[in-house]
Amino acid sequence: MDARWNYEVGDVVKLKKPHPCGSHEWEILRVGADFRLKCVGCGRQVMVERRMVEKNARALTKMQKQ
Repeated sequence: MDARWNYEVGDVVKLKKPHPCGSHEWEILRVGADFRLKCVGCGRQVMVERRMVEKNARALTKMQKQ
């Protein structure tokens, strides 16, 4: 298991393959054994296993702390 990054709600993760709308970026809405991700391009929400996100992640943009 590759735990390169600390995933938190609100972060944006860039995945290897694009969503059919063309966007590679997904906002993290829920973190746990499964992730709920929202496509930044079209707003579609999906549930994905944690290991699939960790395997296919190419970049992580942390949310701004206020």
